[in-house]
Amino acid sequence: MESKAQAKTVRISSRKVKLVIDLIRGKDVGEAFAILKYTPKAASPMVEKLLKSAVANAEHNYNMDTENLYIKEVFVGEGPTLKRIRPRAQGSATQILKRTSHTTIVVAEKE
Repeated sequence: MESKAQAKTVRISSRKVKLVIDLIRGKDVGEAFAILKYTPKAASPMVEKLLKSAVANAEHNYNMDTENLYIKEVFVGEGPTLKRIRPRAQGSATQILKRTSHTTIVVAEKE
């Protein structure tokens, strides 16, 4: 049995999220929360919130024991990119890309 949580179109680059999710992949849920709490990265609060959601889904929807959960799978993909324009010298313009990401966490119970 496994439970899943997704965060779509979050306004943070997927490269920044990958640095954080690589730290918690395969860990127990309690250990992952401890790692996320003390990781000084911008993506840490977002990943922690998503992990809380996955644990809550496991407990509520599938009656899993939260003490035996571990992170089975965690991945991030690129979302839609917001395009903005910044004025530059001599009347020209430059495009600014504001990247978004889709993150998924799957938790499962240890046998």
